[in-house]
Amino acid sequence: MKKIEAIIKPFKLGEVKEALSELGVKGMTVSDVKGFGRQKGHKE
Repeated sequence: MKKIEAIIKPFKLGEVKEALSELGVKGMTVSDVKGFGRQKGHKE
């Protein structure tokens, strides 16, 4: 068994699920999270 953790943009979820399914991944847990902090740079 292997554990994979990934942080992806919400609009990429379908693409990631499809790719993992093609690799034989049969289940996953998806959580919607929000964050804050001092990091500068990327804004959505």
